[in-house]
Amino acid sequence: MRVFDELTRDFTVATFVVCKAKILLLWHRKLQKWLPPGGHVEPNELPDEAAMREVREEAGVEVELVGEIGLPVESPRQLMRPAGIQLEDICPGHQHIDLIYFARPIDPSQITTTGNAESEAVGWFSLTELAALRVIPDVRLWAERAIQAVDLASSRT
Repeated sequence: MRVFDELTRDFTVATFVVCKAKILLLWHRKLQKWLPPGGHVEPNELPDEAAMREVREEAGVEVELVGEIGLPVESPRQLMRPAGIQLEDICPGHQHIDLIYFARPIDPSQITTTGNAESEAVGWFSLTELAALRVIPDVRLWAERAIQAVDLASSRT
């Protein structure tokens, strides 16, 4: 039997939301670490829709994705290109193919976070504050890239 026959994989999303040079993170109740909003891509759901839905469900913030699309055409519909894709070992025999997105609040004046049952705390953090929170390295690095990308995109509009 081949190794990958014993392996299951799910597509997931993680959305790094930036507002005023701060990143939105939640303290994940089960995993006991600071993470961006994210979760599984549901059946028949587009990945970019999942990225926005997870932020709304986990933090109560409506967002727009920031990034590039493949081609400047109306048809076929172009989806947002993820900023990255990473493979995470979740438990023996199971992995997540995690699509990383960057986003900003649709209305920056409405960035009060609400959280849900999956998180113990939700907040906006500067890069300096991330170090004090002992955020895991990949989250810190994605946060840095997200802040740069969203600042750049905002300066163009």
